Amino acid sequence: MNMHTAMPEADYGVRTAPDTVRIERLLPGPIERVWRYLTDPELRAQWFAGGDIEPRTGGHLDLRFHNSALTENDDPPPPKYAAHAGEFHMQCTVTEFDPPHVLGFTFGSGESPSQVHIELTARGDEVQLLLVHSRLATRDGMLSVSAGWHAHLNILRDRMSGRTPDGLWRTHTRLEAEYAQRLA
Repeated sequence: MNMHTAMPEADYGVRTAPDTVRIERLLPGPIERVWRYLTDPELRAQWFAGGDIEPRTGGHLDLRFHNSALTENDDPPPPKYAAHAGEFHMQCTVTEFDPPHVLGFTFGSGESPSQVHIELTARGDEVQLLLVHSRLATRDGMLSVSAGWHAHLNILRDRMSGRTPDGLWRTHTRLEAEYAQRLA
């Protein structure tokens, strides 16, 4: 999707609680294929972050981000995300693991990391992905993860559909400004 194309309204996340955002996507199935894009480090690296996962509740998840190499023909990251331009790692804990339907994990560091919960539901030849990111401590954090998940899930849908995704940073920057209005 190029930067001049309007995003479908259904793609936007919604705040469901003061510290929670919910985002949905309809993806090409089958459900086992979508599950692999969530859990296989090489496939996950094509749309979000690579890194090993210990496939069990309580297991470790090492997210290895390389956002500036994720898409082609992208803009540089905005100054506030410059530290995330190169490769960086995030150590997470798997909080839910029920293949091929539910994946949950902590996100961030510190004593109170936020929580990500992803549910997959088969819908004919497609799969409904529901992502809920909760325990977001600040408005800036909510705006950042809302734009981030929105952009990353667009990349996932494009990759699974055989399309070239728009630049992550360009998309994220635009979406963060839109979410600042939407989540006011």
